[in-house]
Amino acid sequence: MILPAVPEEVLAELGRTEGSADTLALLVRDQDTRRLLLLRAVLDAADAAGPALCPPAARARLREDWALLTAADRTTAPGPPARTADPGFPARTADPGSRARPADPGPPARTAAPGPPARSADPGSRARSADPGFPARSADPGSPARVRLGHPLLGPWARRCLTVLDPRGAAPTDDRRRELVLDLAHFGAVAVVAAARAGLPFTTELTARDGILVLPSLGALRTPETRVQVSYRQGRMTLGRVTVHLESGSGAWSGSRAWTSAYTLPGLVPGAAPVPLDDLDPYRVPPREPDQYALSGPAAPDEAERKRWLQTWSGTGAALRTGGTGRLTEALALLRCLIPLEMPPGAAGRGSCSGTRREAFGALLSSAPATPLAFAATIVHELQHTKLAALNEMVELHRAGPAARYFAPWRPDPRPYDGLLQGAYSHLALADFFQRRALTAEPARREGAWTQYARYHAQVGAALPALVASSDLTTVGRRFVDEMAAAHEGLAAHPAPRGHTARAQAYVEAVRSLWTQRQPRRESR
Repeated sequence: MILPAVPEEVLAELGRTEGSADTLALLVRDQDTRRLLLLRAVLDAADAAGPALCPPAARARLREDWALLTAADRTTAPGPPARTADPGFPARTADPGSRARPADPGPPARTAAPGPPARSADPGSRARSADPGFPARSADPGSPARVRLGHPLLGPWARRCLTVLDPRGAAPTDDRRRELVLDLAHFGAVAVVAAARAGLPFTTELTARDGILVLPSLGALRTPETRVQVSYRQGRMTLGRVTVHLESGSGAWSGSRAWTSAYTLPGLVPGAAPVPLDDLDPYRVPPREPDQYALSGPAAPDEAERKRWLQTWSGTGAALRTGGTGRLTEALALLRCLIPLEMPPGAAGRGSCSGTRREAFGALLSSAPATPLAFAATIVHELQHTKLAALNEMVELHRAGPAARYFAPWRPDPRPYDGLLQGAYSHLALADFFQRRALTAEPARREGAWTQYARYHAQVGAALPALVASSDLTTVGRRFVDEMAAAHEGLAAHPAPRGHTARAQAYVEAVRSLWTQRQPRRESR
């Protein structure tokens, strides 16, 4: 795959932790294109896999699901017209005996009939209004198929499938084959949602997993059945004996207690796209790894906890704006869904944990934030990881190895070069965020903002020498790190009050001393 050239002005903006509408749109378009290629790779890998790993029935069903998805992409949905699939959409044809087939033509699809309210926190939220300077959220915002393919959590699904389908992997086992069949079956639920959103009548059969059938962006059905017949007509979907009614944008309601609707938070600002709080998708949280630092497991918020999420979220857009309109702009452009995590042990009321996943562009994982400001800071922090990960797929910034040997004043353990770069980048953005807040906030809030700014600025200052001195930087990486250093120096033009700066420097030095003491001693020769 040929990597696209990154303009100098884009690299400079990103190096300063900034991002204009055009720069953010470039990252989004590149990631959406990569997602389509990744999904095509799954289809090709399944076709190439032998029957010992991927049963012929599973391969055939995957082709049928893709055919249904393609039909949805070419169908005009109620509302904004959908464009015909362009050459970049990897078309597939269904087998003649396709089970995932459109139903007989019927009346045009309509909106759901009146009924109980959906779980959406803002049922009346509308999609983002057209703004020529605003980055598109998908290759074709009018296509339900493109929206579903651009959902962040389809990335982890695809990566999981490709790992198992890799011919260089472990020899096929019954458990491995069984898991792959279940994973591939999830794509049928994705296709069904896209077809229903496009208003395309169909009848098919889906596979439940561990007693739950998840329909991304709609909800989940608890069922004792492994195979569930699914049909759709005129805004209604029938799942076995349960009928659900699609809501506008996201979610679906049903009178059955077996059904749980997807939950959506309103847009960060009026007119912005709603943001799913996804506590249902089976691929939302990665398996625990030894190097995952303080990342807790998935949460299942009850109604009271969802209300707290909504209350905090409702003030987050305003809090982001206090740190500069650019921070709000990047959140609106890049944040596609939130994944609730359990609160880490002992952290209740004092903090939270958060993270991003390289394979899930646009997803932010977080435990329940304590305040809108804390949530705003989490978003600023994590979206820098999102931006840098996207840039890393477009250009090579460094050739450093994975050895963990660098001091990072925000972590107790040694970090590899890439980890140090990621951490310094996100902390530089936080320093910028809190400095802007300190310079504009009312007096009562300035002290806290200056404290945060001084801490982050000192931490980045302690990490930059190792980043700049590395001989593993590429030419592009050198330009990027130099922009980081210039941005850090520029922040010093408006220093925190002397007491804040002194305490921050003392903190960093104390952390460095403790870190040094913990490192294994090297024997002298």
